[in-house]
Amino acid sequence: MASTLPLRPSTAGNASISGHARQSSFNSTVSRSASNASGPPRIPPKSVARRGGSSSSVQSPISPSLGPLSRKRPRKMRKVKSQYPMESTERHVEYILVASFDIDMGPTMEHQYPGAISGDETMLAELMLPDQAHVRSEDWTMFFLHKDTSEEEELREERRLERLQRREERQKAREAANGDEQKLEEIEEDTADEDEDDGGEGPPLIYVLNLVNTKQDNNYKRGAMVKTMAICTRHPFLHIYKAKELKPLLLLALEEYFKSPFLETLEQLYNAVNAMDLSLMPRLSPLERQILLASDGKDLFIEKFDQMIQQKMLEENTNPGEPLGDSPTKQTFDSSRHQHQKQLPRDTHEYETRVMYNSIPIPIKIPTAISPETVGDFSTIKLIQTFATPHLQSPQPFMLHPHLTTSGAYTHPIIVLLNAILTQKRIIFLGFNRPSGEVAEAVLAACALVSGTLLRGFTRHAFPYTDLTKIENLLNVPGFIAGVTNPAFANHPEWWDLLCDIPTGRMKISSRIEPALPTEGLLFFQQQHPSFAPSSTGALPPSSSNPPGSDPVGDNAFMDRILRSISARHGEIALRSKWRDYILKFVRLAAAFEEAVYGASALFIGAAEADGGAYGVSGHGYVWPDDTTRARELGAHVWRIEGWRNTRSYYAFIQDIAVLFSRRPIRNMDITHQVDRLRALKLTHEESAKIYLALSQAINSYDEICQLLTATPENHGGLFHLSLGLFHPDVVVREATAELLYRIKEHEAGRHFWAGLGRFAKVAFWRIWRDPEGKSDVAEINLAEQDRRDGVSSTGSNQSQGNGWRARGPLTNGVVGSTRLS
Repeated sequence: MASTLPLRPSTAGNASISGHARQSSFNSTVSRSASNASGPPRIPPKSVARRGGSSSSVQSPISPSLGPLSRKRPRKMRKVKSQYPMESTERHVEYILVASFDIDMGPTMEHQYPGAISGDETMLAELMLPDQAHVRSEDWTMFFLHKDTSEEEELREERRLERLQRREERQKAREAANGDEQKLEEIEEDTADEDEDDGGEGPPLIYVLNLVNTKQDNNYKRGAMVKTMAICTRHPFLHIYKAKELKPLLLLALEEYFKSPFLETLEQLYNAVNAMDLSLMPRLSPLERQILLASDGKDLFIEKFDQMIQQKMLEENTNPGEPLGDSPTKQTFDSSRHQHQKQLPRDTHEYETRVMYNSIPIPIKIPTAISPETVGDFSTIKLIQTFATPHLQSPQPFMLHPHLTTSGAYTHPIIVLLNAILTQKRIIFLGFNRPSGEVAEAVLAACALVSGTLLRGFTRHAFPYTDLTKIENLLNVPGFIAGVTNPAFANHPEWWDLLCDIPTGRMKISSRIEPALPTEGLLFFQQQHPSFAPSSTGALPPSSSNPPGSDPVGDNAFMDRILRSISARHGEIALRSKWRDYILKFVRLAAAFEEAVYGASALFIGAAEADGGAYGVSGHGYVWPDDTTRARELGAHVWRIEGWRNTRSYYAFIQDIAVLFSRRPIRNMDITHQVDRLRALKLTHEESAKIYLALSQAINSYDEICQLLTATPENHGGLFHLSLGLFHPDVVVREATAELLYRIKEHEAGRHFWAGLGRFAKVAFWRIWRDPEGKSDVAEINLAEQDRRDGVSSTGSNQSQGNGWRARGPLTNGVVGSTRLS
């Protein structure tokens, strides 16, 4: 254990951080090298005497030391694994199809390479040639195929059993480790297979990207030749083959096929695409993926890409004498950075590679992190604007249905669409005289929007494009989401529950929709809270707590925020983060409703552990300021929750949440609940102290910090609410908060959150780090120099106020006496 040295009072000679005696220990302990790709060494708080021997008026369960960090053996760097290793037998493209339209024979399949994907060639050819394709020179579309093979299922079952066996062996090894950190880190080193989905709904879909091209030629009937080429893949990022950095790869291949309509042309494309090298694309954990998807930082987790390069260099015997897990020397690191700089992505959200086709390098950008239900490339902004603009200009009432019109007849159409997908209604996107690719994108955008990166089960029952010949198969699928271009669908309300007309931007609820019947949950809630129970139409009855014109569900206010965000051009990432928050809130409300009505909920795993008082705090789930607000909000969501409880996505989420809980590093505390208490409630000093101290004690390792960062997204203030602990009246709490923020600052993802923290909080942090008792009269802190040394940029809210701050006066009740620019 490291000894605690008394802190010398600051003097004029050591006023800056760079000259303080503490800085030597700080620099020698943690190295800000990009080669530290698996996170900083673990820095747990120490239960040792506080510096200076002072005491606090509040006795705390933890007393973290901000003295010299313990000189523990550095944590062995965990090997980063590739998402698509070179030795993998998985192909990027499974099949390539070519079809054409013959005036006498209709849609005809010409080739399937390397073999037949389906015996029903007519069905495939019809899907590949959408309605009115001949009137456009080019049209892109997508559709999905279910290819169930017994061999694949047997292999998948064998791999699943092997994963379960390895998981049991690791659990036994954890118990035998008896808390030994080094042994635990070695046990957790090989856990990449844990990311695979154990609770799937069957074999993965085959995603088909299809390009239709029409060549004008008077030698053919109708004066045109129509051919289509499709790429079939199990990767959801099939949009990469239509990217327009230079010219879409699929378009180049189809043009080549027009010149040389032989099987060899397809073979050349097949080999070129499957030779694409993605071996340097790192595999991220579920927590890391969630952090990356919610952030627009372009260099987030850049260390993992760099470490992949280092590992490849070592495998190529660039430095054979050095173990793979050790950090390279600075000289080797600098030379490798210079040699492989071009391989580091400019934006870590995408991995850049190339496909060599016909001696032409085609640039390809692969999404690094993909959320469930995200297939292809689409714009959720375009989907929202398509149906929001007509509603804003001329609102039209909907036919009332408790599952869909949760805010009355004038419920926002996007909310109606969301409710329809959540409650598993039949939905049609109609795009008359529109390209089939446009309706396909609308279907995929709707699935991703409602998923919110949390729910799944939508795309498996989606039909991005279909036609009248498939209507019987379509009606056999409950809760489908389909895109069509034939206006005949609008004349058959018995085929759908919600019709979304893309050209007009209007939605229509079918007059033949199945009515929603009262459920046991609704009746129980009416008995518990009769004044907040919704009516049969879904709306809350007017009362003093719910006046007319109010928005108890919060949907109108939410859509206003969404539209303001679109007007401010915040972009897709910011918009999808807002929708994720909305879906997460709905799921947490559903869990609270089930606990209130049925006594327990499968939507929240670990409630007993979270309420057990670990680390001195308890509680789980959504946070309300009072019971009245809780009852009102649950009452407003009753119909939506009850409609969701019997759907595919509900049961799939129960499976997913159980798997995620088993992989969560901290299971005996609901971190999101505790952070929400800091964010939403007015807590006493004692209550907030317990939360700050509990978080500081529980969160130490790399994965634990990742779990915390998922609860403090940047669009919710990031680390701001945690940083308020730096101004707590108890010095122990201030020290514990500083320790926690230090670990976050040294975390490869946490440093981006630290960079977004306000300058006032950073001044408080460095002042506590130097002088926790606040005894010195002057503490001068050069934030720009410190951020440069830490490898982060000063992007806080106070950046325009200058680089040098000087704080005068001690910290009294968590407030600095006075501050001014130096």
